[in-house]
Amino acid sequence: MEIALRRQLPALLALLLATGVAFADIRIGVIASSTGPTAVVGIPQKQTVALLPTEIGGQKVEYIVLDDASDPTNAVTNVKKLIAEQKVDALIGPTTTPAALAMLDFVAESKTPLVTTVGSSAIIQPMDDKKKWVFKTTQNDDLIAEALIEHMTAHGVKTLGFIGFNDPYGENWFKVFGAMAEKAGLKLVASERYNRTDQSVTGQALKVIAARPDAVLVAATGGPAVLPQTSLQEKGYKGRIYQTHGVATNDFIRIGGKAVEGTLMAGGPMLVAYDLPGGSPIKAIAQGYIKAYETKYGAGTMSTFGANTYDAGLLLQKAIPTALKKAKPGSVEFREALRDALEQSKEVVGAQGVFNMSAQNHNGMDQRARVMMTVKDGKWVLIKD
Repeated sequence: MEIALRRQLPALLALLLATGVAFADIRIGVIASSTGPTAVVGIPQKQTVALLPTEIGGQKVEYIVLDDASDPTNAVTNVKKLIAEQKVDALIGPTTTPAALAMLDFVAESKTPLVTTVGSSAIIQPMDDKKKWVFKTTQNDDLIAEALIEHMTAHGVKTLGFIGFNDPYGENWFKVFGAMAEKAGLKLVASERYNRTDQSVTGQALKVIAARPDAVLVAATGGPAVLPQTSLQEKGYKGRIYQTHGVATNDFIRIGGKAVEGTLMAGGPMLVAYDLPGGSPIKAIAQGYIKAYETKYGAGTMSTFGANTYDAGLLLQKAIPTALKKAKPGSVEFREALRDALEQSKEVVGAQGVFNMSAQNHNGMDQRARVMMTVKDGKWVLIKD
């Protein structure tokens, strides 16, 4: 009998595949840089997957997690594999803007909704037939830049230096921030670039210091964002140093140590969840995520980068039941319905903000998704003034 069953298995599997039963469960692909220079961002994203719901709308949810090793080429290989071999219904990730942009053609061609966790708004703006398949759980650069500029002008900053990644993240920040700063009456007196893998930015730091700016903005992410700041400190710079939400993690403080004390940043409220006022709609969700993450991975390990993945899961959790009413998982009709449902997300409260999507806005975050904070005594502290 056992031999007979073995002989029948291929036929049974073929029947399941033909009827679509094998794909009844929902499959979500996740791409994160859990190794390489951006691992400080990607690891909490990968680890957060364990906290996402395993059942939605009566369907089991399977997450397939792949590491792109901080390399956009690997991200493309992974997305092809997830789409062609794993037949995923949706994607979460990747960790870096260059990787997300490299994946865009394949996401659009396969009609697979991508809930991305990258920083740059370039992945969703300006909206077109490709970008309509992408949704974003991190604050757009202009939302963060607005808060930084408000703080700068309120504290007497007149001139600025800029050091950013020599890639789409840094360039988009320079484009967005530069225009907004000029409009606010701030003068950009120095602008420098560096690569994520560079071991030294001494030359760039010296050029910025020579311009004598009142403050410097570093437009970078993860561990590599520490390098310009330590270089500026070592060379004697005494002005204010601002960072983007690309450093919204305790690992930034762990890596930078005393050199990053006093860092000023606008970022998601989750990082200072316990300092938020009681009326904040985000506070309970953010604290819940922190408790779940640190229960599993240890005290002090939470990261806003992981929270971006958590919010991606919340958006999908809200949208999937609507899509299930129109089609079955594993079909292009389901993916199209899921894309449409994500686009109709309203007042979805996450750990990082409240999402209100529309056909032209696939981020949907407002001022509730940002706060000003600083590093004080080795931890992020909410700035209340």
